[in-house]
Amino acid sequence: MVSNGDEGLLHTLKRVASVLKQEEIPFALGGSFAVYAHGGHSSDHDVDFLLRAEDVEAALAALVAVGFTAERPPEDWLVKVYDDDRMVDLIHRPVETPVTEETFLDTVVRPVDAIQMPVLSASQLMVHKLLSYSQHYCDFARGLPLARSLREQIDWDRVRKETAHSPYAEAFLVLLERLEVVPGPDVVA
Repeated sequence: MVSNGDEGLLHTLKRVASVLKQEEIPFALGGSFAVYAHGGHSSDHDVDFLLRAEDVEAALAALVAVGFTAERPPEDWLVKVYDDDRMVDLIHRPVETPVTEETFLDTVVRPVDAIQMPVLSASQLMVHKLLSYSQHYCDFARGLPLARSLREQIDWDRVRKETAHSPYAEAFLVLLERLEVVPGPDVVA
């Protein structure tokens, strides 16, 4: 369910997706609205779309042409567009991994408020969330709703494998096991 505060963001999400589809720019919905598309709860301050680096300029030009305002923040892994005060992140390198054709293969087409669009898989969303944890940001409270609401859609063995190098991800997975949100790696469901 989308809260009243997120209704404007949902409208913006639909506008961006429509422009990208019309311009035939490959994309995937990510972030909290991807969680929403999978049936989880959305609560965020922006919309996240994943694009290949080579498509960023075309996406910016198309979105500016229909009234969005573009911003190039100092971070080199994304650009932003604004629909009035509603922010959209156009991410081309989430968690230090470039968006590629393989990224788009790890999506599911879902209706998002009546518009069909590719949405990152629940497993990939969980991987991205876990790999975002670091010594500078480690708010497990933001990952718990994702894990709880989409646990049946997530391939936990894949998540463990793809995040094995991160001690923060490992700690979060142990927490999920101890809270009995997910079975341990040796437990057959």
